[in-house]
Amino acid sequence: MADTCGQILLGSGLTVLSHPLMYIKVLVQVGHEPLPPSLGRNLFGRQVYQLPGLFAYAKHIIKIDGKVGLFNGLAPRLCAGTIGTLVHSRVLQRCQDAGKYEVSGSYQKAEEGSLQHVVHETTKEMIARSCATIVTHPFHVITLRCMVQFIGRETKYSGVFDSIITVYKQEGVLGFFAGLIPRLLGDVLSLWICNMLAHLINTYAIDDSMSHTGEIKNCSQAVTGFLASMLTYPFVLVSNLMAVNNCGLAGGLPPYASVYPTWVDCWRHLSQEGNMSRGNSLFFRKMPVGKMYAIDQKRFF
Repeated sequence: MADTCGQILLGSGLTVLSHPLMYIKVLVQVGHEPLPPSLGRNLFGRQVYQLPGLFAYAKHIIKIDGKVGLFNGLAPRLCAGTIGTLVHSRVLQRCQDAGKYEVSGSYQKAEEGSLQHVVHETTKEMIARSCATIVTHPFHVITLRCMVQFIGRETKYSGVFDSIITVYKQEGVLGFFAGLIPRLLGDVLSLWICNMLAHLINTYAIDDSMSHTGEIKNCSQAVTGFLASMLTYPFVLVSNLMAVNNCGLAGGLPPYASVYPTWVDCWRHLSQEGNMSRGNSLFFRKMPVGKMYAIDQKRFF
C-alpha cells in the first residue's frame, strides 16, 4: 500500500508538470493552429516555413487565459491517474497471486529472462493496464474535452462532476468510452513491441559478461519503449480525435474535424490526408506540404 501511495504522489507530480505539454499537444492534434507559420531554418540550415513550437503556443495560451489556462483539464486527469494507479496495482497483484496458486504440474515456472517468462510477465501487465485504461477512460474523455474547449471558447465542461452529467445527458454511457478501442489497441501493441524488442536485444545483442550489463539493459528498455510509442502514435491520435468528435464542441466539428462514424473512418481519413503523425512533435514543426493556412479559421486546409 505504501508503494502504491508513493506511485500516486509521484505520478500526480509528474502529471502536473507535464500537463501544459499534453494540453498543447492535444490542441495541435485536433488541428488548431492559432499562429501563422513563419520563415525559419531546419536542422540542416535550409529556409522553410515552420509552425510555432511548444513555447510560442504556450505564450499564446497564457496571453488569452493566463498561466492558469495551461492547466485546463488537470482535475479529471489527476483523477484518472490516481484511479488508474490503484486499479493497475490491484489487478497486477491478483494476476501474480493467481500465478502462484496454479495447480501443481500444470504450470512450470519459467526461467527469469527467458522468452516464456517475458510472455507471462507481459500478459499480466497487459491485463492490468487494460483494466486501468477501461476504468479511467471516462476521465480521459473529459480531460480532452476540457482542453479542446479552448478552440471555441466554450465552457460546456467546467468541472469533473458537471462534465460527467453533461456527457451522460447528451451521449449516454457510450459517450464515456469514445475512442476507447484505438487507445486499448495502441497500449497493447506498444507494450508487446517494447518488451519483445527489449528481450531480443538483451538476449542476442548484450553479453552478460559485459560490464554495466544492468544499466545497458535498462537503456535498451527505454529505447524500445520510445520506439514502440512512435510506432503506435497513430492509435493515440485517432483515439483522442474520436474522444472529442461530434461532441458539440467547435474542435470536434467541421471545419476542424469531419464527423467520423467509426474510428476506422477517422484513421482512413487521416491516412489519406497524410496527418497520421500530427502533433507527434512540438519542435521544428514544418508547414504541411500542399496545405494553405486559413487565418480566420486558424487551421490548414
